[in-house]
Amino acid sequence: MEIRNRDRDAVPFTTADGSTIRELIHPNDTSAQNQSLAEATLPAGGATERHYHGVSEELYLILEGSAVMEIDGETREVAPGDAILIPPGAWHQVTATSDLRLLCCCAPPYRHEDTFFA
Repeated sequence: MEIRNRDRDAVPFTTADGSTIRELIHPNDTSAQNQSLAEATLPAGGATERHYHGVSEELYLILEGSAVMEIDGETREVAPGDAILIPPGAWHQVTATSDLRLLCCCAPPYRHEDTFFA
């Protein structure tokens, strides 16, 4: 059984898109092979750099705060409880309208090399 604790085991770092994440489950640290799970945060007014992932499908679950989510030119306001599907190849950006905390699941697992910018 593998259990990782957010505060004890997941050291925050800044991803290629500019968000701060804590990898909770990732092949680099666990026996997971097909997906990764991370907590991401953005301060109010912060935004990720618009980007896409070549092969990873992402799922976001908003835990705290609010944001504007843009996927391939379509924008929507998101808030706690909203789950968002980001298909591989979809350009996307999240802009926090208040301090934001979300879970991000990637399959296959997140890799910096799979993040592309304009």
